[in-house]
Amino acid sequence: MNVSVYVSVYLFDQFQADSSFSSFSAAISRGISPAAPSPSASFSLAKEDESSVPQDSSSSQAFQSAPNANDEVSAADYDPSADRQAEEIRRHQNETERQDATVSVPAVEVVQPKVEEVEEEEDDDDDDMFSDVVKVKKVARIAPIAATSAATLSDNWDDSDGYYRITPGEVIDDGRYQIYTTLGKGMFSAVVKARVLKGSPTEPEGIDVAIKIIRSQESMYKAGLKEIQILNKLRAADPDDKKHLVRLERTFEHRGHLCMVFENLSMNLRDVIKRFGKDVGLNIQAVRAYAHQMFLALSLMQKCRIMHADIKPDNILVTENKSFLKICDLGSASDESENEITPYLVSRFYRAPEIILGLPYDCSLDIWSIGCTLFELYTGKILFPGRTNNQMLLHHMELKGKFNHRIIKKSQFGEMHFDETMNFISVEVDKITGQNTSKTLSSFKARDLKARLLPSANAQHKMKVDELKMLLGFVDLLDKCLMLDSSKRITPREALMHPFIRGG
Repeated sequence: MNVSVYVSVYLFDQFQADSSFSSFSAAISRGISPAAPSPSASFSLAKEDESSVPQDSSSSQAFQSAPNANDEVSAADYDPSADRQAEEIRRHQNETERQDATVSVPAVEVVQPKVEEVEEEEDDDDDDMFSDVVKVKKVARIAPIAATSAATLSDNWDDSDGYYRITPGEVIDDGRYQIYTTLGKGMFSAVVKARVLKGSPTEPEGIDVAIKIIRSQESMYKAGLKEIQILNKLRAADPDDKKHLVRLERTFEHRGHLCMVFENLSMNLRDVIKRFGKDVGLNIQAVRAYAHQMFLALSLMQKCRIMHADIKPDNILVTENKSFLKICDLGSASDESENEITPYLVSRFYRAPEIILGLPYDCSLDIWSIGCTLFELYTGKILFPGRTNNQMLLHHMELKGKFNHRIIKKSQFGEMHFDETMNFISVEVDKITGQNTSKTLSSFKARDLKARLLPSANAQHKMKVDELKMLLGFVDLLDKCLMLDSSKRITPREALMHPFIRGG
């Protein structure tokens, strides 16, 4: 089987069997070697069989009740690029007074790091069950950058949209880096892979880094400075690099472009789904390990009162062996106090209902996005594939039931989706004319997560007790992440103590 075998999984299974974090630590003291895990104790990314995939006929029609959604949407095949462009058009149409680009959907950073596996004593204050096993090599300290204005565009260096013209082989930053490939391009920037030519004690010669080159526009430049400030704050709060957030190593300017140097990672989680779980999802053990690391990242962000505001599989990167992830791309991130109401914050499929309705929001909007992401990881399907905000709300209610009237009354955009009696106004596309039509819905036949995630009754009888227990725990965790009322959502700390994560 051509899949990665994880160094840390054997310890993870020991932890599950002992049902306590202290027992997990004891596994290390018993002499278990992380360098030579037992094959029987390891797990793969791919599901071994289809027994854990829902088999009932209604499952395959999970999204058919939604307008214009005739089938499930594959998480592997989804390309967010077109959505980003469409959302940007809507954003400018509805918020023409906004000139700040800080809420634009940012570029997907596709970066890759080198990791060095070493044993270290467990940090009792750290909830990462893998922190004893691997420690990411520390690289360069962040160099300060002057908050100057972006330089005047030059047709020689930039295209008409302000993107830097990437030239493979070009040497930048006074000979420090050599670019050799482009990794991605988004609304904010282009990301390139480069090699270190002039090394330092913290950035050895010959290693690869990812460099995010911001578009040479004043608004983009200012947004980049804000992202650097947030990344510096998070790095300072995580000096030992244990919280699974991408590391900003240093910054510099090149021909009027603000450049950010990041550690070099492998692929994003959408690529992982495409490679190892297309249309069926990943192994529940892998989902569990990834979930734990995501909540560690969110726990640090909440502690720092930082909202990521664009969590999705594309913005979560993994190491070469696929066992460790880091949340990246904080171009949309902001302090929790910066609560500016806009219906287009966060990529649509991962957008919490409070954003769509125009309610005050906080770090819990990222919990919602994590819930949507975890569903994709396990099933290979997108949970809420609405083509508009209106359809997104319909999908939300088909899963969780109607919104509380109090929430609708408090919202700024509630009247766009609900009438005066709090019935939902579903905007559908007429199949004949292609025009939008409105349909009032007073009730919903909700299908809960159990119906979408659990296999058929016959398949459940064939599952091991521990496997079924773990799957039920996963359903419960997702249910708590996807509460319509954001004040009732599970917190990162509570999620880290959840039985699905802890193995209890």
